[in-house]
Amino acid sequence: MTDLLEKASNWLQAQRTQFASRTVTYARGEQCVDLPATIGKTTFDVDDGYGVLVRYESRDFLVVAADLLLAGQATLPQRGDRVVEQQDGATYTYEVVAPGKEPCWRYSDPYRNTLRIHTKEIGSSS
Repeated sequence: MTDLLEKASNWLQAQRTQFASRTVTYARGEQCVDLPATIGKTTFDVDDGYGVLVRYESRDFLVVAADLLLAGQATLPQRGDRVVEQQDGATYTYEVVAPGKEPCWRYSDPYRNTLRIHTKEIGSSS
């Protein structure tokens, strides 16, 4: 019997990818791949060790896990990888990272089909 929720999740992923994404370049060293990504954000509250909560906001890129191929091999995001995005004639570069001991990526669905990659902007040019 087909899991109707998984089928619906896959349909929504296809719709998001087709109608609510833009092409970005994902890079690790010299290896890179162009893939569709939906833009999102995550807010992190991290204790600074002195009892003060510091709020961080990451720019997230939601991508289909099967699309993240480097050198022809499926891979998962790693801290220090880069995402390059073109928007309104400008180029923005983001580093894959998350504050404190937070993971730099998460699965965004229960079926492990979509990756939510957390980043911070490290440069831009127009």
